[in-house]
Amino acid sequence: MTLRRQVQFWLLSLAAFILFMMLFSAVLLPFVAGMALAYLLDPVADWFERHGFSRLAATLMILLLFVIVLVIVLVLLVPVLGNQLIGFVDKLPGLVRSLQDLLTQHLGDRITKLSGLKVEDLQSSLGDIMGKAATWIGGVLKSVWSGGQALMSILSLFVVTPVVAFYMLLDWDHMVERIDSWLPRHHVETIRELAREMDNAVAGFVRGQVSVCLLLGLFYAVSLVTLGLNFGLLIGIGAGLVSFIPFVGAALGFIASMSVALVQFWPDWHWIAAVAAVFAVGQFLEGNILQPKLVGESVGLHPVWLMFALFAFGYLFGFVGMLVAVPAAAMVGVLARFALRQYLASALYKGTGAPEQTGASDE
Repeated sequence: MTLRRQVQFWLLSLAAFILFMMLFSAVLLPFVAGMALAYLLDPVADWFERHGFSRLAATLMILLLFVIVLVIVLVLLVPVLGNQLIGFVDKLPGLVRSLQDLLTQHLGDRITKLSGLKVEDLQSSLGDIMGKAATWIGGVLKSVWSGGQALMSILSLFVVTPVVAFYMLLDWDHMVERIDSWLPRHHVETIRELAREMDNAVAGFVRGQVSVCLLLGLFYAVSLVTLGLNFGLLIGIGAGLVSFIPFVGAALGFIASMSVALVQFWPDWHWIAAVAAVFAVGQFLEGNILQPKLVGESVGLHPVWLMFALFAFGYLFGFVGMLVAVPAAAMVGVLARFALRQYLASALYKGTGAPEQTGASDE
């Protein structure tokens, strides 16, 4: 197969994948979530197999434990988080008005001196900004809810996902062997090497980042609840989970918590400073302890590239796209580095001589 036909084949495959995602994105979430869950739990199943369990017994034990933990978490957290979310949405307009009054009352004179605006104009501008921000937040929450409803029901996620995960986890090794048998034999070693790089990138990031998000969410939630911040559990867990997107989770959590803290604790600056300190400590822990230990530097996913992939896939395919974004970004990164190595070893780069082989052999 010539290079031109290979390029045409892979471009057609990419177009078919994008078309499939666009047509079926509304019903793919439980299936994609099940595949992701099977991928995350496959090393655990392999560990059980090495210790004498059959694949079926290991799969049943892992999914049973997972479902038990999930049900306990849902029973304990979902009602509390649901009540806090409803309360936060109900009190958001009043919170915005209180924050606006606080800012104009204590900072209005300084801002007017610097900007030359009148206090009335400043209040109007702040009101517009706060109103748009509140509208945007409400819209995001509604879109998340409507996106869940598009799956026919939230229940389908918790019914279909474990079933898909069970069968995928049970047959994972056989599926890998079958796909390997389909590879073109004269390129098999190169493709295997690229697949290993992709697996290391995805596994290193996803498994490590999930641990980071859970630990950060626990730290933020416990710290904010201990300080007595209103909606502290919701803000803390939300900030931890959104930390999957670099810098965004901490920034949103800090803005939300400081807004609530200013309205709730003013003029007790020590409580407001304590809330700010929680996120400062959280960022220190994430950057200096959690990320280096759990994620590492060998993943090969640059934060800017990861953010672009998450936003782009999320915009195109919704929440399903965000699940696909990380492995897609890792695969593109691995392929881009491979193409760069090939180019640097080629005559096109060096100007003379035959190209030198890099990476795995194509024999």
